[in-house]
Amino acid sequence: MASPQPRIGVVMYPGSNDDHDALWALAALDAEAIPVWHAETELPDLDAVVLPGGFSYGDYLRCGAIARFSPATAAVLEFAGEGGLVLGICNGFQVLCEAGLLPGALLRNETLRFVCRDVRLTVERDDLPFTRRCATGQRLVMPVKHGDGRYLPPPDLDPAQVVLRYVDNPNGSVEGIAGVCNEAGNVLGLMPHPEHAVDPLLGSDDGALLLASLVDAARDRVLAAI
Repeated sequence: MASPQPRIGVVMYPGSNDDHDALWALAALDAEAIPVWHAETELPDLDAVVLPGGFSYGDYLRCGAIARFSPATAAVLEFAGEGGLVLGICNGFQVLCEAGLLPGALLRNETLRFVCRDVRLTVERDDLPFTRRCATGQRLVMPVKHGDGRYLPPPDLDPAQVVLRYVDNPNGSVEGIAGVCNEAGNVLGLMPHPEHAVDPLLGSDDGALLLASLVDAARDRVLAAI
C-alpha cells in the first residue's frame, strides 16, 4: 500500500509572490498542495498549513499587519491552537508574529537595505516536525530576500524556541536568529526560503530537508488517523 499524500494548504494573500513556489515544492516532495485564498473563513481538510513569502497587502502599515486580520489567518490560528502544523516563510513568518502565534517581531534590516542572497544556517533543534530530517549543528544553505528580516525576540524568549541561526547574519537579527517555533513546537517561522532550495540546480537543495520533514510529519498524522 502506497503511503498517503498529506494535504498541505498554502495561504495566498493579495501580494503573496512565493505561493506558487511553495505549492510546487510541496508537490515535488509528495504532498497534495492545496491553495487557500485569504478570504476563506474555514480551511479545507488539511494536514498542515504553509504561509508563504511575498508582500501581503503590499506591506502597507507593517509587514504582515494587515494579513493578520484576513479570515484565513483566523482559521490558521484555530488550526494551530488544535495542534495543527503551521510553517511561515519570510512574510509568512511576519504574519505569524503579528498574529501572536510566534513571539517577537521582524524589523527593518540593520543596513536599511533589501538583502537577496544565499545564507548559511545552523540547525539548533532536530526534534521538531520541521527538522526531523536534519541534525543539530548541521549547516544548511538557503536564500533570503527581504527588507524587514531583523528578528527582535522578547526578553523572555525560551532559548529552546530558537530553531535556526544565521552563520553570517545578513540583517542584524538578535543573536543571529533565523527561525523560531512556538512553545508547543507545532508552529515554525523562518526568514530564509526553503521552497527556493529544493532542486540542486538552483544551487542548494537543503530547503527540501525542512519541507520534506513537514511532509513526513503531516503524513504520520494521516496514517495515525487511519
